[in-house]
Order: sequence, then structure tokens, then C-alpha cells
Amino acid sequence: MRSLLEFREYLRVFYSKYDVYIKPAGKFLLAFVVLQVINARLGYMSRIDSVSMVLIAALMCSFMPRNFVVICATAFILLHLYALSIECAIVGLLLFFIMFLLFFRFASKDTVVVAILPVLFVMKIPYVIPVAMGLLATPVSAVSVGCGVAVYYFLHFITENEPALTAMGEDDMMTRFRFIVDGLLANKGMLVLIIAFAITIAVVYIVRRLAINYAWTIAMIAGVLVQLVVLLFGDLVAETGVSIAGVILGSVLALAVGKVLEFFFFNLDYPRTEKVQFEDDEYYYYVKAVPKVTVTTPEKRVKKISSKQ
Repeated sequence: MRSLLEFREYLRVFYSKYDVYIKPAGKFLLAFVVLQVINARLGYMSRIDSVSMVLIAALMCSFMPRNFVVICATAFILLHLYALSIECAIVGLLLFFIMFLLFFRFASKDTVVVAILPVLFVMKIPYVIPVAMGLLATPVSAVSVGCGVAVYYFLHFITENEPALTAMGEDDMMTRFRFIVDGLLANKGMLVLIIAFAITIAVVYIVRRLAINYAWTIAMIAGVLVQLVVLLFGDLVAETGVSIAGVILGSVLALAVGKVLEFFFFNLDYPRTEKVQFEDDEYYYYVKAVPKVTVTTPEKRVKKISSKQ
């Protein structure tokens, strides 16, 4: 355990020393992965469906604020949709406009969630995000998580129904509009998942702020159970066709990620808990103090040995 704590301290020192390089590198890697996934899933416009274009865009994102990653990803999506049909691009533009109004108004700090959640859907592990956001953020993060879910399901609908969209003639513009909008609004699986993720974030946030021992561990377990129950109930009611095995495996992975986050951000030494009571002229104070688990990294000492006496 001590070696893990020393490793954590090494990481903290390393990040604080080289954060001016780590942050741009992280934004570059995030943008590169997101844009590559977009090109792999859509790929309708050949001009931007290349590694060189992705590298240029990711390099731009590395020197811009984090929100620029979402803006760049939106531009790539709209260009691909425009190459498929103008109706898809218009519906996508309206959808992103509404989401940006909600996103920048309520959860502008959760850029990474909106960008990475569709990628996690492709990897079949989206159930990690609600637990992680409940531990690290606030219930307002449900807005950004819901936006990420909507983006994935919109793109999934387009790719699944590409033959039907291309088969419609140029005179069937209104038919395309109605087909896309109805398909998006009638997607019960998307609505159930947005509700389940929002409830999970709220439950994890409420429990992890309670003044109890092992609050984060209890919070992540409660969140995983609530998420599982809501998804199963939604499947029974709306017949969403959710994969039970996938939800269970995702929940186990969410617990593992939650424990890693707890180790780095909320590692407390509960056996050393102290309760203090004191008073002033107007109040009595009852304080429960739980120390953090800390360890100092060993200092390297170099001993010089000389042959001279």
C-alpha cells in the first residue's frame, strides 16, 4: 500500500511540474481519438476523412480551450452529415444548437464528458461516466451526460438508416426531415438511458457527501445498483433491448474506476478519525475530523565515494 501511495505522490509532483505540457498533450489525444471515431463511424465526406486532417484539427485543439474540442467535433459531424444529405445536416445543426444552449449554460466545465461519452458507447462501456461524474462533479453534470447520450444515438440512427435516407429522392425533403426527427424522438432506449444516468449521478452525489465512513465506496455501490435497477425497469416498460450482460460488466468496471478515483481524490484514514467538541458564546460545535492518507516520497541521496584520503 505504501508503494501505491508513493506512486500517487510521484504523479502529483510530476503533474504539477509539467502541467504546461501535459494539458495540451491531453487535449490533443482527446481530440485525435474523438475525431478518428467520428470519421470511422460516418466518413461521408472524403476531404476530412483522413489522418492528416484529424492531426491538424487535434493540434489546433491542443492550443485552444477545452470547449474547442466539442466545437471541432461538431464541425466534423455536420460536414459528414452534409455530405450525406442536407436534411441530416439541418437536423444535426438544430440538435447541436439546442445542446450547446443547455451545455454552455449549465455544464460548460464538463467538456470532456460530452466528447468522450460517444467514444465510450462505441467501446460498450458508457456506464462508467455517471458514477465518475457523481463522485467528481455535481448533479448539473447530468446535462452534459444527456447531451453525450443524445449525440451518440443521433449518429447511430443516421448510420443505421443510411440506406433508407439515400434511397429517398431529392423531392422527398420533408419525408427525410420527418423520418429523422421521428426516429430520434421515438428512441425509447435513449430516453431511458438519459433518465438512468441522471438518477445515478444524483444518487452518487448525495451519498458521497454524507458524513459517514467510506462515503465514496457506499456512493458508487448505491449508484451502480440504482443504475442497474432503472435500466432493467426501463427495459421491461419500454422494451429498449438493453444488454443485461453488458450492463453488469459495465457496472463492475464502473466500480473499479470509482475505486481508482477514490484512491486519488478521497483516500481517508478512517481508523484515525477524531471527534472534537468545543463552544463559544452562542454555539456548541461537534466536529468529526478524518485525516487523509498521505506519505512523503523518499528523497534520493547520492553518496560520493572518492579514493582520495
